[in-house]
Amino acid sequence: MGVFSVEKCRNYMKKKEIAGSVPLIILVLLLACGKGPFSKTCQTYEEAADPSPDQTALWGAVKSGLHASLGSIDRRYPKHDLPQVKSIHIWSGTAWRGERISCQLVLWSKDEVPKITCEFSDFIGGNNQKLPSQIAQARFVRYVLTDEFAGGCSRRQPKDYTSSLSPDVLDSVGCFHMEGESTRPVWITICVPREAEPGIYQSTLTLKAQGQKVDSFLFALEVLSRELPPPSEWKFHLDLWQNPYAVARINGVKPWSKAHWKKLKPLMEMLARAGQKVITVSVNKKPWAGQTYDPFESMIRWQKTKDGSWEYDYTVFDNWVEFMIDLGVKEQINCYSLIPWTSELVYFDEKKGEEQSIPIKPGSREFEQMWTPFLKDFSAHLKERGWFQRTNLAMDERNPQDMKEMLDFIGKAAPGFGIALADNHNSYKLFPDRIKDLSISHSKGMIDREDLEYRKSKGFSTSFYVCCGDEFPNTFTFSDPAEAVFLGWYAAAAGFDGLLRWSFCSWVKDPLRDSRFRTWPAGDTSIVYPGARSSIRFERLIEGIQDAEKIRILISEFEKSSSEEEKHKLERINQILAEFDVLERPEDLKGLIQQGKNVLEELSK
Repeated sequence: MGVFSVEKCRNYMKKKEIAGSVPLIILVLLLACGKGPFSKTCQTYEEAADPSPDQTALWGAVKSGLHASLGSIDRRYPKHDLPQVKSIHIWSGTAWRGERISCQLVLWSKDEVPKITCEFSDFIGGNNQKLPSQIAQARFVRYVLTDEFAGGCSRRQPKDYTSSLSPDVLDSVGCFHMEGESTRPVWITICVPREAEPGIYQSTLTLKAQGQKVDSFLFALEVLSRELPPPSEWKFHLDLWQNPYAVARINGVKPWSKAHWKKLKPLMEMLARAGQKVITVSVNKKPWAGQTYDPFESMIRWQKTKDGSWEYDYTVFDNWVEFMIDLGVKEQINCYSLIPWTSELVYFDEKKGEEQSIPIKPGSREFEQMWTPFLKDFSAHLKERGWFQRTNLAMDERNPQDMKEMLDFIGKAAPGFGIALADNHNSYKLFPDRIKDLSISHSKGMIDREDLEYRKSKGFSTSFYVCCGDEFPNTFTFSDPAEAVFLGWYAAAAGFDGLLRWSFCSWVKDPLRDSRFRTWPAGDTSIVYPGARSSIRFERLIEGIQDAEKIRILISEFEKSSSEEEKHKLERINQILAEFDVLERPEDLKGLIQQGKNVLEELSK
């Protein structure tokens, strides 16, 4: 079979992995790498019922048999609607070497169709060049329950919001049973090897199903001479916060057990291959209170001994940081938080034999008494491990007064520590030289250009973030898929170094079936799924990041040249970028993105 998970695309001939399992899975499927086939078993988890099926779809008028056509990656195809697509069996695309690109196949049938499979042939070039079939994968798109923006951040009851099924999960099963009177998208990803010779390659995708005629689709891939660096070398500052405790719960394993590490690895490899730069660390219990289904525990054990002194156990912290660094996430370690949302610290009291909590507020005596010994010990530990320079004490949406008190304290108790802040108060203006890693709330408006340039001159990182309060652009499970691409273009246009999103894998109770949560719009809590399953949102986000990297490479090249032709090219790219430097949704978002991509392709040739 030529159906492979995207996480293994770049190393398709090098290693074997086993897909993660979750309690909802009926049968765990073993996936093979390299030339080996997938299991032909089609069983997987059951989707949620459709709360609002299309009652007007004329399925009775559809001819029997499996129907298929190439569709658009900018469209979400409802499960029980008849897809409005023309019969298209030829696809063409252009890519840099090292880039991964996507397209979407759409299947529909009024009858049940068992054992649907997709198989690619090798990609053959004009001069007997060949790229193996394994660079392409087809994953069946699964539907999850979603809701609507409807005000964004607020407590939610499902009955109060319009619910529907949204296609988002990319399932790596080898084949699929399709129910009658339904539509099933298939997400296709092509990972162009970095060593590929430039040229045009052709492959055939063969669609088979039990009792059905074989259908085929022609793929023409133009590989340009330009090369995208490996994700570890991308300059885009991606910070998607990780929640390893959610991974333990969904897989029914003990946190930090061997089984937990096994489940974490393929998931965090996905993140590393998206160009992630930051390791998320919780240095105390519940730094974000109970806002997630799985609260963050402390990765450092605080213990007050019987004689009143303090001991700190860094075992989990060290193992987690080493684990992420080994996977290639190694630029920063952001530690949450000196100002936790609970306004308290939790520690184990050896004398009392139980956990204790103490209220703390920046500027208070308790704050200094608790944090001073820890920061001195932590600083020494980080220096011993060689991690001090990459470690930041990180805060999330704290008010300016608390930030001032905290920074004054750090300056006396632990000078030299880097500071990170997700800022929705414009607090950064009060401390222009203190915030090493700053992320500005998109909903609060753009950072002043002079402030951005000043930060660049200091070598500081400046990104933006979106969350539950941002209707556009965002990555909810009901969001327009093109919005995820726009995030990368907006970062490049507005001069940001990258993007922060708080929720890589803070899964809800039943994430494979229902993406809704008690407080925020559906999908706000995560962008990938259990079992190291990607999503349409995640793939489109990576697409936008790749575009941002291309923009950076081209601009750098054009700026170094003195030729009139290169100056014209620089003007061209800056003109199109200016159209993305907006806070409101463009009138024709998909058209604008396509226009931008056309300019990139033209300037890349």
